[in-house]
Amino acid sequence: MSYKPNNYLFMRNKDFNKGLALTALGSFWWGVIGVLYFKYISFAGHIEVVIHRTVWTSFTLLLTTFYFSKWNIFFEIIKNKRNIIYLFFSSLLIFINWATWIYAVGTEKIIDASFGYFIMPILSVFLGYIFYGEKINKRRGLSILLVLLSILFLLFKSFHSIPWVGIIVALSWGFYNLLRKKVNVDTDVGLLVESLFILPFALFAFFLLFKNNLNIFSFNEPSLMFILMLAGPMTVIPLFLYVRGVELCGLGPTGMIFYITPTFQFLLGFFYYDEAFSFDKSLSFILIWIAVIIYLKDLYENN
Repeated sequence: MSYKPNNYLFMRNKDFNKGLALTALGSFWWGVIGVLYFKYISFAGHIEVVIHRTVWTSFTLLLTTFYFSKWNIFFEIIKNKRNIIYLFFSSLLIFINWATWIYAVGTEKIIDASFGYFIMPILSVFLGYIFYGEKINKRRGLSILLVLLSILFLLFKSFHSIPWVGIIVALSWGFYNLLRKKVNVDTDVGLLVESLFILPFALFAFFLLFKNNLNIFSFNEPSLMFILMLAGPMTVIPLFLYVRGVELCGLGPTGMIFYITPTFQFLLGFFYYDEAFSFDKSLSFILIWIAVIIYLKDLYENN
């Protein structure tokens, strides 16, 4: 009997460490593998890449829903009109996020997109305060203030110097999480419903590309078809890894590990893809990084 508590703590620590590893892998996937992949297929054009991401994400999630036998959850969700309304609007937000991110990767704006992912968790805290009345302590308030100062600094210097791509990425993802909090359904099944909302529009857009002979995807090139079809797994796999990590070790630790994503995005954009990084933007990023450090310190001490 005396060994049970020790065994329990061992299993708990094992699950916690497994959660950290899964979250880190998911974050690394978004920050490195995802960037390299979507950069590689950017030759297909922003529109077709977004189409393939939508179509093959839907297909991949249909397979996982079959595999994990989650159809009962799916039908429970679609029976609820409130859920359907929220998921319809969240599907628009996730589409905007995907489209903006793919545009950023294809037009040498990866650094700007990383700006959005750096401020996204801090923005979520601010949105939680506005819409849910969640409390903000001094450190988180200071983080929000530094983010606002960073954006105002760039706005003061030049309207065109603001990383609009990053702002759209952060806002779309922040409001997406806000709506998904209202629904409270399984992440993967909810994403399946969202992707099915977008799917008819994606298929119609692909039909127009095909009709005008503007498509890259072709049955005559099976290897190219396969590469483009990977857009689905490339979206779903890191999501599964990250969500499972959250389940095992909680939001606080995974919130800190998430910053692997924008850090690697920034490093790839700056060192590997040689993207332009002005002095004004560097000062703005310094303010953002200070805000992130304050935010992470608060997360660490309160979890």
